[in-house]
Amino acid sequence: MTNKKIFSLLGLATRSRNVVSGEFMTEKSVKEGTAKLVIVAEDASDNTKKEFGDMCSYRKVPYAVMGTKEELGKSMGKEMRASLSITDQGFAEAVIKLLQEVVQIHG
Repeated sequence: MTNKKIFSLLGLATRSRNVVSGEFMTEKSVKEGTAKLVIVAEDASDNTKKEFGDMCSYRKVPYAVMGTKEELGKSMGKEMRASLSITDQGFAEAVIKLLQEVVQIHG
């Protein structure tokens, strides 16, 4: 049930233009300091998970691995997405609160 809430919050955040997705845009938001939370799909490559994990811990950005590429993309009304970044503090805090019930959050 919590996953459904997380995916619907991601949809809301996307519609209000507070989410960037895809590896290039997610990485850009982390490096520019606009990322408040990064989520990487469970079925993303190990290299992708490690790369975002390292990048987020270095820059002190909360980071979680959750859902499949298909679920992440679908929640945003897009094709499959391996990674996304929430750029609004309020949305990020709401998602982090729900994520803590289902997965470990790093950073």
